Amino acid sequence: MYDVLDSQSVLSVLRPVQDPELRKSLVELNMIRNVKVDGGQVSFTLVLTTPACPLREFIVEDCQKAVKQLPGVTDVAVEVTAETPQQKSLPDRTGVPGIKNIIAISSGKGGVGKSTVAVNVAVALAQTGAKVGLLDADIYGPNDPTMLGLADAQIAVQSSEKGDILEPAFNHGVKLVSMGFLIDRDQPVIWRGPMLNGVIRQFLYQVEWGELDYLIVDMPPGTGDAQLTLTQAVPMAGAVIVTTPQTVALLDSRKGLRMFQQMNVAVLGIVENMSYFIPPDMPEKQYDIFGSGGGEKTAKELGIPLLGCIPLEMSTRLGGDRGVPIVVSDPDSPSAKALKDIALAIAGKVSVAALS
Repeated sequence: MYDVLDSQSVLSVLRPVQDPELRKSLVELNMIRNVKVDGGQVSFTLVLTTPACPLREFIVEDCQKAVKQLPGVTDVAVEVTAETPQQKSLPDRTGVPGIKNIIAISSGKGGVGKSTVAVNVAVALAQTGAKVGLLDADIYGPNDPTMLGLADAQIAVQSSEKGDILEPAFNHGVKLVSMGFLIDRDQPVIWRGPMLNGVIRQFLYQVEWGELDYLIVDMPPGTGDAQLTLTQAVPMAGAVIVTTPQTVALLDSRKGLRMFQQMNVAVLGIVENMSYFIPPDMPEKQYDIFGSGGGEKTAKELGIPLLGCIPLEMSTRLGGDRGVPIVVSDPDSPSAKALKDIALAIAGKVSVAALS
């Protein structure tokens, strides 16, 4: 039993409390700071590994319960902040200054809603207080400006000793760079691999990204030049594979997943989009237009987490067309809730990987 109520006794009773995802002591992880004792009032700062921590309230509750066991404690005040850990560097890949974690959102084939997932995940992370950027690496079909409400935006270009530096556009809490800002709306990009490689590297290293907790990269479908450029250029926190329940989409998603694994990039999990259709006039009904259970089955077969399933709703498409992502326009809809949960799951897995 502790005879004196002081900062050391507070730290001692908090030592057994663990981060549920990291499964390590909060004290040993230096997540408990600025402990103060004033009579029976105890206060301290809880520093989470991501602003998007899905277990925030549980951790706070566990801390308060532990401290209240000490004799003489009348009140426990917990200030919650976050410091996103830096992803581990690799000797053969150059990180981007100021960016802590780079996450690829990819798919084996087109038409599965990869950009919808990328945009909404980026905005959902920003809503938690994280600093987020979105790199539209789909050079041939850059749709992110439209989906983020930036179709008519202009980005500034500044000259420097290192060449032209792009200033990203900004909306809904997310910084965005896209080929869509550099070409006319109806202009096709007719490039071979080396030119695509060059512009993706420019988007990585010649953009004034500033300090970012997460840079979400919206990849083109498939396993081509863009994927190779990204995985060989920078250390990545991981990749997320987007699919639908449809068999052909699942077959292609497996190839995309294996590609990242062969390039030594961790696959954070699978997202099943368009899992079922919810009619707007009959929200109580669900229709499995593209089949059902495919994402879960594939995840189990490959030993990869299923991060979540997103229903198909008309409001999701409307939000993308209008430039107001569904996590903003209809935050209580089933799709928005699923996307927010997926964003939190991604952030949690990135933190675990960085601190493991």
